[in-house]
Amino acid sequence: MKTNICLACDAPVSSFMSFGPQPLANGFLTPDQFDREYFFEMKVASCAKCGMFQLLEQPDREQMFNQNYAFFSGTSRGMAMHFEQLANDVMQHVLKGTNDPLAVEIGCNDGIMLKHFAKAGVRHLGVEPSANVAAVAKSNGVNVVSRFFDEACAEDIIRQYGQADVFLAANVMCHIPYMHSIIKGIQKLLKPEGVVIFEDPYLGDVLEFTSYDQVYDEHVFLFSVTSVNNLFAKYGMEVYDAQPQETHGGSMRYFICRRGRRPMTKAVLAQMDKEKAWNILSPATYERFRRNCEKSRDDLKSILENLRKKGKRVIGYAATSKSTTIINYCGLTTDHIEFISDTTPIKQGKFSPGKHIPVKAYEEFQKKYPDYALLFAYNHSKEIMAKEKDFMGRGGQWIMYVPQVKIQ
Repeated sequence: MKTNICLACDAPVSSFMSFGPQPLANGFLTPDQFDREYFFEMKVASCAKCGMFQLLEQPDREQMFNQNYAFFSGTSRGMAMHFEQLANDVMQHVLKGTNDPLAVEIGCNDGIMLKHFAKAGVRHLGVEPSANVAAVAKSNGVNVVSRFFDEACAEDIIRQYGQADVFLAANVMCHIPYMHSIIKGIQKLLKPEGVVIFEDPYLGDVLEFTSYDQVYDEHVFLFSVTSVNNLFAKYGMEVYDAQPQETHGGSMRYFICRRGRRPMTKAVLAQMDKEKAWNILSPATYERFRRNCEKSRDDLKSILENLRKKGKRVIGYAATSKSTTIINYCGLTTDHIEFISDTTPIKQGKFSPGKHIPVKAYEEFQKKYPDYALLFAYNHSKEIMAKEKDFMGRGGQWIMYVPQVKIQ
């Protein structure tokens, strides 16, 4: 068995499971691209020393984040409200009383959060490597530069804007394998009393709910309070608060400062105690997760095979990044899913990564409702269920796979 080195602490790590050959999760493509589609073997490991859950191989960042990036945060009303609240909280509590503060957000996407800083007249900078979404952020009044953040980028920001009072990232830090350069950049960029606030899908929720679709090419890490604290400790920093979030099927918001600069909340200590109780460092925990993933895969495939035999129509609902892992790990094809309905124009008329299931406009879903909809965007289920009362009123049913496979 090949031994790899932990990306966080350099301890040896070994894969506990593979999700098989996987394409780029957001790599929706046209038929002329089928024969040159990129795949990688998606093996995962967890470090028994520092607790970091990680991919053992990740595609080059330019393949994942470029001018054709197909994810726009602002398409979800729920996410828009979430980030407006976070922006307001930062301005009202973290930056309150600070003279001419500067907020820097990496991976600002279409400006879903920073546009509120812009409207409030707060100095800010977005660092967004995907040129197409960066352009949308600019159109929303956001000050943004299209590049990857690292230590060199931090130095350039300081030269132009000075040091930052707050460093923000939302569903971004888990994308970055070279975290040591990121944290070195943060160290330089932040003022002595500055804070880091970032949120990402939470490992504890993935383990508890078997939400293995959180594992895909962009998510090189699944963080826990334990692993984040261990990582930042190497640089004289610590997690001083941690707040669970409902977004993305279960996330954690981390608040980090230089060691001793802010009192550690009871919430951090309580969460770390929970993680100890879950045996988050134990290989046995991940062996159990592997078995749960395999059962979830087999149960979903069984339901879809039975519906196919009965001649029932099934349509996928939302062409999410997460859906790529589900479709390819479970071996789903157009025999199981007629097409995937999505509201994102850049995805419509294309085909899903790997298995090449057609992606069609949402209106195609409405034209002739299917018997069943496989809900890939389960993390937006409340918003979606409220929207789709007509589909359900006509007898349409949902196929769910988190936290367990079922029809509802």
